[in-house]
Amino acid sequence: MKLARWTDPDGTLSEGFVIDDAVVPFPDGMTVASVLEQGLDGARKLFDRVQSAPRTSLSHIQLLAPLTPTTVRDFVTFEEHVEGVSAGVEGKSNVAAEWYEAPTFYFTNPHTISGTGAVIGFPVCERLDFELELAAVIGGGPDAPESNLDVDQGESVIFGYCIMNDWSARDLQAREMQVRLGPAKGKDFGMTLGPWIVTADEFAPYLDAEGFLAVRAEAYINGELVGEDLVSNMGWPFPELVAYASRNSRVVPGDVLGSGTVGNGGCLGELWGRNGGLTPPPLNVGDAVRLVIEGLGEIQNTVGAPVPAPPIPAARPRTRQRRRVD
Repeated sequence: MKLARWTDPDGTLSEGFVIDDAVVPFPDGMTVASVLEQGLDGARKLFDRVQSAPRTSLSHIQLLAPLTPTTVRDFVTFEEHVEGVSAGVEGKSNVAAEWYEAPTFYFTNPHTISGTGAVIGFPVCERLDFELELAAVIGGGPDAPESNLDVDQGESVIFGYCIMNDWSARDLQAREMQVRLGPAKGKDFGMTLGPWIVTADEFAPYLDAEGFLAVRAEAYINGELVGEDLVSNMGWPFPELVAYASRNSRVVPGDVLGSGTVGNGGCLGELWGRNGGLTPPPLNVGDAVRLVIEGLGEIQNTVGAPVPAPPIPAARPRTRQRRRVD
């Protein structure tokens, strides 16, 4: 099953299933969010109900991001990606020992999500980049666990998957992470999800003996292949990421968990580190970025114009006086 959100030719927002090369809205005013809360069993029953409903060709609608996430956690699980990026940042390839101990992630902005076909505005920067990722979407259902899940429970709440592009302003990111916090403004201006959510059951044939998803991922800039990898090169499979995210916390329907950037050219930052310079060049206005993942399809976006923001002054030195002088 495929779940999507789209705008109809008259601009109306609709949500429903993708069936073959067409879309059909959910009945009873249901939304992707409400279907995620019901879990896979509820989605299957709903899918059966719409088989004879009128359909609209995909060519007549504009796909949006397939959900409005409740939260977005983005992991860094590809060792090869860490090796390449560290070479660019630190001058040598290095994977910290701590990386191997647990699957690290950061929270990013759920309010700047776009869908395939969108033109991406970005902050004024010199090193705009993309990141090719696979994202898991959390679902619910009766008695679905939320906290301190084990790995089997983590697998049980994965509703489906979509493609993720974690747009990145590398020069902004590099500055702010010198403060030992972040990333922040180098990341939170944009993320693309899409083209739809494909339910987890459709990925069963791609699971290898250790539970990793052996699906091929490819990245193209202006039609040229710049990166390719198997998602099974993750350091941890998705159920373990879900279990870790739930530790002393909660995972709920609508949460999105990104795999982190795939290796072997899943972003320009990795290639810059390996090539010792800005080759290929940073993204520029008009560039077309197309990301393809087996079993999911593709998302494509065009880089728009940079968006200037009002200036913020630098920090002012303070006296560190401890009491107010009246």
